[in-house]
Amino acid sequence: MSLLAFALAAAGVPADVVPAKCQRELVVLGAGQDAGAPQIGNARDAGPRLLPSSLALIDRTEGKRYLFDATPAITEQLAMLDAIAPPKGGLGIDGIFLTHAHIGHYLGLAWLGREAAGAKGVPVYAMPRMAGFLRSNGPWSQLVELGNISIKAMEPDLPIILAEGSMVAGLRVPHRDEYSETVGFAVTHPYSGKFLYIPDIDSWEEWEMLADDPFPGVIERLDYVFLDATFWDDNELPGRDMSEIPHPRVTETMDMLQDLPPAQRAKVHFIHYNHTNPIRDPASAESRTVTERGFKVARGGDRLCLD
Repeated sequence: MSLLAFALAAAGVPADVVPAKCQRELVVLGAGQDAGAPQIGNARDAGPRLLPSSLALIDRTEGKRYLFDATPAITEQLAMLDAIAPPKGGLGIDGIFLTHAHIGHYLGLAWLGREAAGAKGVPVYAMPRMAGFLRSNGPWSQLVELGNISIKAMEPDLPIILAEGSMVAGLRVPHRDEYSETVGFAVTHPYSGKFLYIPDIDSWEEWEMLADDPFPGVIERLDYVFLDATFWDDNELPGRDMSEIPHPRVTETMDMLQDLPPAQRAKVHFIHYNHTNPIRDPASAESRTVTERGFKVARGGDRLCLD
């Protein structure tokens, strides 16, 4: 049994437990690639605006709010979260889980510093290399030294327990690891929904070798799955060698999962799409294709009840 399978099995739901209405909610705070849209140098881009990919988990039973990735748009994204579940006080961030050290996934930490929020001890959950990078390199090290953030080191594939039995496991993901390792996060709970967040990955074949866990089977054990959708296909960036940018294409991921039953395909939400990806436009033919094939495109502002 893989470590992910173990974590999911440990969060089994007793048959006689009926949760209260939407005590745990998942909010899509952004669905774009790191730089969002419009991107720098493209101010005249008239397409739908994109904020970088980030999820929020609201636990109303405990009065807690957690972020998955801290993007450069954290100010606007936190305002979105505040409108849905107002904080009890201050920023109301009870934990930030970082997938890796690429710009759209951790630069938002800077807004916790003394030039902005002047936060106090915001828990930041990170893998060993990511934690070491933050402690050893400015300006992130200043956040640690001044107590704006408190690093909570995690180990790959070893779940940690949050309030009320929620378990979060950082799962190793093959990706460019210049400054840190890369993980996706599997989040489980004994009484409500389970989800997986993988905004960046190089290939599903490498995943299966690394995790020893065929990906279609992973989906069957979850309720919601958010997957890297950076590019639609290999024709998206004219003049660029797309083989040098090894994200799995949306078309490739759909083909890989097409034999799953409809109920399993419907769990997949494509996220982290580039400003060039046509699924950015909900009215595009490509967005319709995703729907027709039984999958979904994550959109900023989506709200999913995990109960």
